[in-house]
Amino acid sequence: MVVMILTYCYRIKPSAEQEATMCYTLERLRRHWNYCLGQRLDCLRITRCQIDRCSLISEPIGEIPAQVNYYTQQSALKETKKLFPDYKNIWSESQQVNLQRLNKAWERWLIPDKSGKRGGRPRFKKVGELRSFVYPRVNCQRAGAHLKNGILKLSKIGEMPIIMHRPIPDGFTLHTCTIVQKADGWYCCFVIQDETVPEPMPLDEIHSAVGVDVGLKEFLTTSDGKTVPIQQTYRKTQSHLVRQQRKLARKKAGSKRAEKQKNFIARIHQRIGRIRENFHYNTAHKLVKQYDLIAVEDLNIRGLARTRLSKSILDAAWGKFINILEAVAVKRGVRIVAVNPHGTSQNCSNCGVKVPKTLSVRLHECHICGITLDRDENAAINILNRALSVSEAGRSPVGLILPARGGLVSGLPAKRELPSREWVQLSLF
Repeated sequence: MVVMILTYCYRIKPSAEQEATMCYTLERLRRHWNYCLGQRLDCLRITRCQIDRCSLISEPIGEIPAQVNYYTQQSALKETKKLFPDYKNIWSESQQVNLQRLNKAWERWLIPDKSGKRGGRPRFKKVGELRSFVYPRVNCQRAGAHLKNGILKLSKIGEMPIIMHRPIPDGFTLHTCTIVQKADGWYCCFVIQDETVPEPMPLDEIHSAVGVDVGLKEFLTTSDGKTVPIQQTYRKTQSHLVRQQRKLARKKAGSKRAEKQKNFIARIHQRIGRIRENFHYNTAHKLVKQYDLIAVEDLNIRGLARTRLSKSILDAAWGKFINILEAVAVKRGVRIVAVNPHGTSQNCSNCGVKVPKTLSVRLHECHICGITLDRDENAAINILNRALSVSEAGRSPVGLILPARGGLVSGLPAKRELPSREWVQLSLF
């Protein structure tokens, strides 16, 4: 069954006593994380020797310890509360979720995914690095969090006002509540779920399509010649950020003034991220309102970020924009098609001949057909053509025949192929 999962984030206004309690909760959960991680690493170190061979350098000798996993550490929570009574003041399910996070990070490190890649080793968290804890149930009989009439009640903490800047949509049920400490205050993030997912737009109703090419000169260029200027949010704030970093370097490490300056720098980074995210959402909504089908490139942004243009690429945040575009499109029922980006900037969109050019050449001039276009517009047309054209296997990703500049042609094929990939976003954040 396909469901729609959204996350709504609201600001909360705890009292000074409640804020101290939440900071105390985060610190205790951080210490418990470090203890359980050390327990797992010690068990792995002792039992890493195989049965039929030993290390030539050194090998611990002694009894083989019992296996350490999530279930053994969860059952040890009762003993932890007896030895350290402070943990009785923390909601038990929040402690269990903390162990679940550790177990997920541990398995991601040891167990490779389908592509054979593994995550990094879980790290011990320093003071202040753990910034969130979770109430896994909301508004039910044994829930630790209750939301009613603009008041959030948290077990072991108390009631506090919540700023509901937008209402929770009808039909959605509250699943979890995550309390997050950010640079400018405290927030609660509700995960809401609904079983009714908007269906993608039927192929008969698709009347407009567009190809989108992202870049650094312009943030994006569409196949019909429209452009969106790039913001460069980080680069515009970089000089101010450098001055504040120098002020921090002159302060004594660990002092109150240094902590205050750290928080000020964190707010600068938070503002940069929010401006960028707002720009992405506004751009995505404009595209979704105008077109029924949007073709984008399936870029390897992690690889592109290793080039000399890494700072500009990360500042533009193409990957996050495409994720936001997919999320907005799913809620509107608009189709998103990702195509292979190879050769979209080099090939001619009119005749298909390869026209080699460097990044400094911003104009596409074909020596065969004589067409002259902006480089990014030519790439956007190629992206749209690649999304709509028939592939080598004889199937079209969409099953429609449209001209490169937009609307439907007069004669549609009598039989349409089903799309090879259904872009249904199950989790929208």
